Amino acid sequence: MKGQRKSKGGALMAGPLGFLLIWKFFHPEGLSPEANVILASTVWIALWWITEAVPIAVTALLPIILFPLFGGMDLSATTAAFGHKYVFLYMGGFIIAIAIEKWNLHRRIALSIINVIGTNVRMIILGFMLATAFLSMWISNTATSVMMLPIGMAIIAQLKDDPSTQEDENRIFGKALMLAIAYSASIGGISTLIGTPPNLVLAGAVEEIYGKEITFMQWLTFGLPISVVLLAIAWLYLTRIAFSFKQEEFPGGRRQIKNMLKDLGGISFEEKTVLGVFVITALCWISRSFVLQKVFPAIDDTIIAMTAGVLLFILPAKEKGKQIITWNEAVKLPWGIIILFGGGMALAAGFVSSGLAQWIGNQMTLLQGFSLMMLVFILISAVNFLTEITSNLATTAMLMPILAPMALTIDVHPYLLMVSATVAASCAFMLPVATPPNAVVFGSGYLRIPDMVRTGIWLNLISIVLLTAFVYLFLPLVWQVDLSFFPAGW
Repeated sequence: MKGQRKSKGGALMAGPLGFLLIWKFFHPEGLSPEANVILASTVWIALWWITEAVPIAVTALLPIILFPLFGGMDLSATTAAFGHKYVFLYMGGFIIAIAIEKWNLHRRIALSIINVIGTNVRMIILGFMLATAFLSMWISNTATSVMMLPIGMAIIAQLKDDPSTQEDENRIFGKALMLAIAYSASIGGISTLIGTPPNLVLAGAVEEIYGKEITFMQWLTFGLPISVVLLAIAWLYLTRIAFSFKQEEFPGGRRQIKNMLKDLGGISFEEKTVLGVFVITALCWISRSFVLQKVFPAIDDTIIAMTAGVLLFILPAKEKGKQIITWNEAVKLPWGIIILFGGGMALAAGFVSSGLAQWIGNQMTLLQGFSLMMLVFILISAVNFLTEITSNLATTAMLMPILAPMALTIDVHPYLLMVSATVAASCAFMLPVATPPNAVVFGSGYLRIPDMVRTGIWLNLISIVLLTAFVYLFLPLVWQVDLSFFPAGW
């Protein structure tokens, strides 16, 4: 305990000390006083994010103090970043998620998918993975894994209680199912812009730095194929290589799923209402750029998300005088993540306005000797393993403002490096602290850290190779990446 206090105290001191050293003594040629302040502040923020000396959302508030106080960026510009439009896109998406959870629609969707797949042990795991990945496309991967965990544990408990099931098979199945939920929650989040926070950090940084929009549909064309391929690989890996099952059929599996569906009863009026809003919102996001904007030129993904969120407060529930959701329920929004978004956007704005982004880019000439594929591979590998010990959201927020200028200096399209870091941040499968879904399933009691490391390291390595191929070969095709992207002055 005493050692922990010392360690935390050292981490707390490291941030301010790093700031002072950079601010006072690091003044190389070409680095403006404003850029020096932004760089020093970034060092402080990065040290506290990596060590989690204080909650990472609290650290994200530091730009509001440091940037204006020491002359890096004025207060109005700094605080404006915390109201970035992607912050409200995430809020709208999460309000929909709250409504889905309140009326148990997530449970019905998940159980229906699992029920269709079958009772073969491998197919039960596939059913859970498909249900979890689908929900994670629209709901935060943390919420999805929390929602799926009790369903998975109920299935494991049912199998454990069956006298015709071997004890060891239950233990193996329990481990495989818990890891399947964690992996598919992270993999499903890659699919959509709102599926996982790092995707929105990327989109926000691109808009903040270059004034370019990554639309919901644009991300879907890249992220969904990655999710589909990686999910299939993860299922095959878990059920054919990582774990072997002597019994192909587990007795009672289908019966338990049917009992759970029966307990839910018929689909309620409120579930139909939420499902309707959810489907219409998804269709609007997908069709916005080639249908809706012809009628409403100013519409964007954030407006669609907020419209859906407001509608859920207005639409009536079956009980007279009640609405689908109330404000008391909506305040359960993950405000920490929302503040963290804002901190990331403030860093991006500071990097650009102070000239720090361009200065960092000019220092990266040493990387010009590397092939593009090797650069992408190194970056994805580094972020993948860094995310095992740091928040994937904090990691992405730190890297986006650095990778943007670096890419232009070495004549690489910035999307190639920025997207590499973003998708890699969602593919840490080894440790409980790596991602919230890992932590959720670790808390179930079915897994030990050695189980997670031994199984996850191979999926990490597989994902590194797969993501490198997708970014290097597939991204330029679907997003038509070319040098005409670069704005004037870069």
